[in-house]
Amino acid sequence: MGGLNSGKLLLFGRVMTPEGVLNDGVVAVEDGVIFYAGDAKGLPAPCSGWPENGRGEDALLIPGFVDVHVHGGAGHDFMYADLQAISETAAFHAANGTTTMLATTMTASKKDLDLALSRIHAYRSGDMPYAQIAGVHLEGPFISPDWPGAQNPEHIVLPSTEWLEEWEAAYPGMIRQVTFAPERDGADKLIPWLRERGITAALGHTGATYEQVIAAADLGLNQAVHTFNQMTPLHHRKPGAAGAVLADDRIRAEVIADGIHVHPAAISILARLKGPSGLILITDAMAAAGLPDGSYAIGDLPVTVKDGVARLRDNPDALAGSTLTMIRGFRFLIQEAGLSLEDASRAASLIPAQSLGLDHVIGSLEAGKQGDILKLDSKLELTGVWIKGRALSS
Repeated sequence: MGGLNSGKLLLFGRVMTPEGVLNDGVVAVEDGVIFYAGDAKGLPAPCSGWPENGRGEDALLIPGFVDVHVHGGAGHDFMYADLQAISETAAFHAANGTTTMLATTMTASKKDLDLALSRIHAYRSGDMPYAQIAGVHLEGPFISPDWPGAQNPEHIVLPSTEWLEEWEAAYPGMIRQVTFAPERDGADKLIPWLRERGITAALGHTGATYEQVIAAADLGLNQAVHTFNQMTPLHHRKPGAAGAVLADDRIRAEVIADGIHVHPAAISILARLKGPSGLILITDAMAAAGLPDGSYAIGDLPVTVKDGVARLRDNPDALAGSTLTMIRGFRFLIQEAGLSLEDASRAASLIPAQSLGLDHVIGSLEAGKQGDILKLDSKLELTGVWIKGRALSS
């Protein structure tokens, strides 16, 4: 994987704008920032003479993907990755269209979480030449022991702000999302603490009832982790956590669009109910993403990957993250779940950017935003990636 090249840039093609796709569009980037994105006929005069990337007839330009739930890839896990491993993980996902991501941790010991956060902070303090790590998503340890999934139940603790206050003091603003079970003691105090600091309060690995989730949303809970997976299911007399997520517009819904975790029909239903502002595409990718079948780990739990499906070695019924990439999930939303190109792009870019409070910087192709751009062909295959206006070369 090569580095990135900066400079003025003109990209021509069909352009995904917040208003829809322009068939004869252009994106002009200068010093890493979008100078103009719109109809090619309206290209400002100062841009004439800027270097062009080419004018393929089938080129589609969309905003870079934003993955708020990714544990690793290319053989590495953010829980135990050193700086080189973090860089290789970011490079792998960048090559698959992710331009911004949250390094996602597992339910683990305080010591292991401390080390993971310190390494991620150190990486973020340097030059990030690949996918930008916007911060950390703590998936646990404040989850339900009855719904651990691929999390180690030995490390589950009750929701508390004690550790979070320590981490926030050491790494201000780095923690962007915390996943927890809202029915557990202490969650009622955790939620407002998170929201007061602009941190996403997400339910996951939860046995909560419909009523408990709605009560949590009243306190500020605003997202659901890998919707339908590891939460009480929808039943017509007991709507459960899944039913609350479907019904409450205050809760954005993550979804793993790999055809394994959630049936495409269920994704279609979820997308219709959440509307164009409530669905977030994630990968939940683990270390095996990008690698062949075999033996791996997620956190400190052994995993077997067969036919691209990751399961706990000691509990084969439990899915253990995924081997998905954002570009594959994006295509799945369109080709299998029936979403429009525009809605799939929003789910993969703008809505997760909004969940991070970064939609003024990333998530759409608009003047003044970061030059994070993907170029796709007619089959929705990636043919180019630019991060902060710099081309990712292979």
